[in-house]
Amino acid sequence: MATIITLDDPGDPRADDYRDLTSADRRPDRPGGRGLVIAEGVVVVRRMIDSPYPVRSLLGVRRRIDELATDLAGLEVPAYATDAPTMAEVVGFHLNRGVLAVADRAAPPDPAVLVRDARLVAVLEGVNDHENLGALFRNAAALGVDAVLLGPRCSDPLYRRSVRVSMGHVLRVPFTELPGPWPASLDVLREAGLQVAALTPAADAVPITASGLHGERVALLLGAEGPGLSDEALEAADLRVRIPMTTGVDSLNVATAAAVAFHAVGSVVG
Repeated sequence: MATIITLDDPGDPRADDYRDLTSADRRPDRPGGRGLVIAEGVVVVRRMIDSPYPVRSLLGVRRRIDELATDLAGLEVPAYATDAPTMAEVVGFHLNRGVLAVADRAAPPDPAVLVRDARLVAVLEGVNDHENLGALFRNAAALGVDAVLLGPRCSDPLYRRSVRVSMGHVLRVPFTELPGPWPASLDVLREAGLQVAALTPAADAVPITASGLHGERVALLLGAEGPGLSDEALEAADLRVRIPMTTGVDSLNVATAAAVAFHAVGSVVG
C-alpha cells in the first residue's frame, strides 16, 4: 500500500506539489504551472484514486490518511503525514478537509471516439466560472451524461476549485476539447448520430418537455451564465429548446439549467 512518511518541515521539497496553492495553482496555463490535478478532502481523494488520473502523492493529517487506508491498499505512492499547522504553512491556508492528493493529467480522449456510443452529451461554450463548471460536472455525473465537450472560452475543469465543487465527479465524467473552428466542430456530434439541441431562454424556443428529445441521443449545447450561447452556436444547432419558467424569471444558473435539461432529456431512472 502507500508508504506513510512523516513530514514535519514545511520547507521539505517533497511537499512542493502542494506549495502556496493560494497564489499559484498548478494549471498548465498559469506561470510556473505544472498541470497537476489537486483533490481536497477524503471523499474527493477517494474519487481521484478510483479515476484514470495517476496519483503522485498525498499530504494530510494522520487521521485523514488513516481514513483512506483501504483506498490506498495497492497504491504505491508516498502519503505524507503532517500536522495541521505544518500543512497550512505548506499550502498557504488552513485546510478544513485535512488531506490533499495530487495526480498527473490523463491524456484527453478523441472527441469522435468519446461520443461514438454516447446517448447524452453536454457541449459547453464560454462556461468560464470555476464553481459553475464544477457544479455542472457534478450534475452531469448524477444525471447520466456520458461526456462533456468543451467549446471556446471554457475554464479548465481540472482547476482545483472546479474539482472541489464537483465533489470529484469531474474526475469521473469523460471530457475533452472540441478541436477546429467553432461551431463547425459540432459536426462531430452529428456524424455520431446525435441531435444538437441548444438551450436558450428565448420565448420562441421549443419547451424542452415538448421537444421529443427524451430518451433520444442528444447533445445539449449550453452557454455561459449571463451572455448565454453565441448567435453562431444557436444557428448551428439542430433545434433550440427552453425550460418553461414562471413569469418574471428569465433564466437559471447555468449548472441548475443544465441539471433540469439533463433530467428532461436523459433516461436515468430511480
